[in-house]
Amino acid sequence: MDFEIIETERLLLRVSGIEQLNFVFNNYSDEELSTFLGAYTDTALATDKERFKQGFTSYNRSVVIFHLLNKVDKKVIGACAFHNWFAIHQRTEIGYDIKLEEHKQQGYMTEAVKAIIGYGFTKMNLNRVEALVSPKNIPSFKLIANMGFSQEGVLKEHYNVDGVLEDSLLFALLKSEYFKTNS
Repeated sequence: MDFEIIETERLLLRVSGIEQLNFVFNNYSDEELSTFLGAYTDTALATDKERFKQGFTSYNRSVVIFHLLNKVDKKVIGACAFHNWFAIHQRTEIGYDIKLEEHKQQGYMTEAVKAIIGYGFTKMNLNRVEALVSPKNIPSFKLIANMGFSQEGVLKEHYNVDGVLEDSLLFALLKSEYFKTNS
């Protein structure tokens, strides 16, 4: 299976759409899946397999996942996704995470998100990228602000985190805004 690769200074971003994800989850062994996904624990692998089992798409939504591979050793250090991608409405929600503490606070996600957002606006015909951020997640808040996102509102009691309903801050970046600052 071939994967599109986006190259940044320190990363290779492996693009996985529904076709690629179906192939990987249906044909790879658990060991191969763990390596491919960067699922470094049995729990992480089980979570990823359950997400796949529950379905990444519906009649009007889809997902594109970008795995962040370190250029030096080609190991997965994180992932970024356009989930809740509504192609007909030209909008998506972005989510991201770094897998291990040793890779956090090194600018990897900033490098990846900038390239991924550019990809979304130029290759996926997106007009709007949304981000939902916990008010407690300061690193994510800083990342989104540095990318040029504007806060549009608060979604009250939006996420259930360990039995507690927490608010989400809603941010968005429009294609016109992105190209105004990144041309």
